[in-house]
Amino acid sequence: MAKLPDLEGLAIFAKVVECRSFAEAAAALQLSKATVSKAVGRIESRLGARLIIRTARRFALTDAGRQLVGRAAHILAEGEAAEDVVQAEAGSTRGLVRLTAPMSFGMVQVAPLLPAFLATFPEISIDLHLSDAMTDVIGEGFDAAIRIAVEPGASLVAQRLCDMPRYLVGSPAYLDRHGRPERPLDLTAHRCIGYSYATNTEIWRFTKGRQSLSVRPSGPLRVNNGDAMMPALLAGTGIGILPEFFLREAIESHRLERLLPDWSIPLGAVYWVTPPEGPLPKRVEVLGKFLIEKLAPLQTERVVKRSRKPQRFA
Repeated sequence: MAKLPDLEGLAIFAKVVECRSFAEAAAALQLSKATVSKAVGRIESRLGARLIIRTARRFALTDAGRQLVGRAAHILAEGEAAEDVVQAEAGSTRGLVRLTAPMSFGMVQVAPLLPAFLATFPEISIDLHLSDAMTDVIGEGFDAAIRIAVEPGASLVAQRLCDMPRYLVGSPAYLDRHGRPERPLDLTAHRCIGYSYATNTEIWRFTKGRQSLSVRPSGPLRVNNGDAMMPALLAGTGIGILPEFFLREAIESHRLERLLPDWSIPLGAVYWVTPPEGPLPKRVEVLGKFLIEKLAPLQTERVVKRSRKPQRFA
């Protein structure tokens, strides 16, 4: 297989001819003069022909140099133009952003924010993909993702937006029939509703002080979406674990009861996730900043609601 052409060497040769000086070309390219000389020498060795005649008073192209310089200048110009296009695109607030987010959180918290963003940045468009599956951000070509997880993934760049506590809950009707668990090991006798994207083998983990316990849930239903679990929880089919935003209203209205409140479940969080390589395009950067500003206050709202005390009226 033939070797690839030395495009860098050809571009440097074209810049030397354009500047009529090795030193000036080196300054324009922000390279050392030795690097420029070696690049031209490398091209001459590869082609087996001298390209430039230079003395203390003369700079001239050989016949081979004259034959090559036009094509080399075209390579240099095309390379500079390609970089200019990409830099302009990356630095502009326009273009398509492919974003993935969990189904229910995306519908309730993310989608309602997008009209305001699109009104502010009319030259940006968004392809929003909602799925509770752990999407391969890089492999599936997404620019960014919002994830709810205990750990967002070591191979990606993640910014924590807010905590997302998870609670074990059951309906009063179910608990009146089957009893209220007093410790995690009691759950082995209960009908548990599983979440299919948690792990291949779902394990519920609990901690209390220095004590840690794990339970493998079993029961009549396993789902891959939190909204799909809620009817079963409310109907008393079993007990399950969901992020707090699903459960807030049902707990406040006493349709669901939080179980084992003295035991903590590994804390989840909402993350803004992007690929690890290179700077982000401007369109992705501004969308991330917008969503971070809008979603981060969820943490403050949650703290305020927990600390609010009932008022007494005379």
